[in-house]
Amino acid sequence: MERIIEQTADGSATIYIPQMDEHYHSVKGAHTESQHIFIDMGLKASTAGQPVILEVGFGTGLNALLTLEEAEQSRRKVHYITTELYPLEWEKVKALNYSDSSLFQKMHEVSWGKDAIISPNFTLTKIETDINSWIHTLPADSIDVVYFDAFAPEKQPEMWSPQLFEQIYTAMRHKGILTTYCAKGVVRRMLQSAGFMVERLPGPPGGKREILRANKL
Repeated sequence: MERIIEQTADGSATIYIPQMDEHYHSVKGAHTESQHIFIDMGLKASTAGQPVILEVGFGTGLNALLTLEEAEQSRRKVHYITTELYPLEWEKVKALNYSDSSLFQKMHEVSWGKDAIISPNFTLTKIETDINSWIHTLPADSIDVVYFDAFAPEKQPEMWSPQLFEQIYTAMRHKGILTTYCAKGVVRRMLQSAGFMVERLPGPPGGKREILRANKL
């Protein structure tokens, strides 16, 4: 599948897939979107002392990079679990110029399916899989934060199902948080039906008007 690098409005890059007419990140600001939705509204809002994060869609690794940077700055230990069915090659990711840190390259090049200590505060586990066929293997009450960053529902409807949200709810701990860029009513209702208390929050500067944060009370 063809992947084209494009610049977004905040100067950071993303990848465009012509066959799907879909971008990996918002064209209004890749870095701004990821920082706001997943770090500021997700990780920083979590009360977990050493959060276990599940990311749905590793993609370019931008969310993981920003989480690593936050973990290093706050000295808060994070275990980051991420799924990806179609991994990108490092050379394509490198061309995005997200970071010249050797730790970012290490995140992309470590083995799949194994825990990898990227830094003293950041452990990474990459799972090369379709999350729908893997999520049931997660123990109940094991996840603190979920970054739900799959492609849009109209592009990947199988990733936005009541069954998946129910399984994620089961895997999450008390006071767990799920954040996503998608604020569609149908997604909000699915999250509510799974048991979450869902709130609409302001979107990233210059980007989407609203995002969703779901809380397990």
